[in-house]
Amino acid sequence: MAVKAKILIVEDEPAISDNIQFVLDGEGLETVRVSTGLAALPLVAAGGIDLVVLDIGLPDINGLELLKQIRRTSATPIILLTARNSEIDRVLGLEIGADDYVAKPFSPRELAARVKAVLRRTRVASQEQPVQDKNAPLAFVVNSSKRLITFFGESLELSKYEYAILTQFIERKGHVFSREQLMNLAWEQPETSLDRTVDVHIKNIRAKLRALKPELDPIVTHRGSGYSLRDDL
Repeated sequence: MAVKAKILIVEDEPAISDNIQFVLDGEGLETVRVSTGLAALPLVAAGGIDLVVLDIGLPDINGLELLKQIRRTSATPIILLTARNSEIDRVLGLEIGADDYVAKPFSPRELAARVKAVLRRTRVASQEQPVQDKNAPLAFVVNSSKRLITFFGESLELSKYEYAILTQFIERKGHVFSREQLMNLAWEQPETSLDRTVDVHIKNIRAKLRALKPELDPIVTHRGSGYSLRDDL
């Protein structure tokens, strides 16, 4: 019997949360509800959540800030619930790392369709990952408690921001991050830095990876768009 996908609903309006839960349960999904952002963080961190439906207008923390915090440690798919006239929030949400959005007022059936579509994309992406030789070292291993990243078994000497950027790449291999997105994810005060600062850090990371594996260039430059980590490593 197939295991049900587990959906975390982060919404403080009971009527909306009720409707979402009713429809998703009816689609054969398992749902968990919380009404605050701070209650959602430990649930995502504990693992087992397949997708998050996240309202931007929460009582305790801005949904975009919560999205940013989740993306620092997790690649769990996230669909934002936004106000219909809030285009800036939608664009920024996608920049920070949301997988999709639905504008309020919305049809719960439409949201259910979006949830199932994102889950399908996520599963297809995971199935397309190459099979790893069990005897070969992983290309990248992140030890968050020690703030250490190894590259084919060798420790990398990284600055604070180099570590933050490379961690984002590893969490979402193949995903193209814009400079603005990387700054929002890696810098505490991104507005105080220049876009080109990201380029300098990427250059330094590349040099450190090349020193260990001269034949590899794991970071891909997408001209006019940003950077990504090769998804075949």
